[in-house]
Amino acid sequence: MKALNRRAVVASLLERREGLLVVAGLGAPAWDCAAAGDHPLTFPLWGAMGSAAMIGLGLALAQPKRRVLVVTGDGEMLMGLGSLATIGVRRPGNLSIVVLDNERYGETGMQKTHTAYGVDLAAVARACGFATARIIRRSAEVSDVRSGIYRSKGPLFFQVKVKADALPLVLPPRDGAHLKHRFREALLGAQ
Repeated sequence: MKALNRRAVVASLLERREGLLVVAGLGAPAWDCAAAGDHPLTFPLWGAMGSAAMIGLGLALAQPKRRVLVVTGDGEMLMGLGSLATIGVRRPGNLSIVVLDNERYGETGMQKTHTAYGVDLAAVARACGFATARIIRRSAEVSDVRSGIYRSKGPLFFQVKVKADALPLVLPPRDGAHLKHRFREALLGAQ
């Protein structure tokens, strides 16, 4: 079965996003979110590999009336597997995690990750207590992912199988202080 185009998936999920809070994981997920349109309510990570899901959990708990989406990669999710257990225990109904799974460590040379050898991240999320945890392989399923992110009670987990393409870089702003202040102001207003 053919893998999906990561940029098309992310663009579909972020189209008409309104107040959705987005944490964009290290590397390609942040670039994919930037390619869908730089937005002040997107917080792209430039470091701290493995922490995207926990940052998303913190946001979801601090802003229970807002929808929170974490877009991350399989390598980063594998590094932060323990976060799935914590999320499963806390059960934030407003949190969704989308793992763009190209079965590669894209930032260090495209070495295979454990998902290339059969590790099922959705099964791990299910075992940790996520309300929904699925592997997405067909473009027809992306509309279900979008619907879940914006309407369903979470926590939700979607492992989206994407092509291991080397796509042109679309970099978000890089200044951490700027990103933090921009996100905070967009979320809470001028302080």
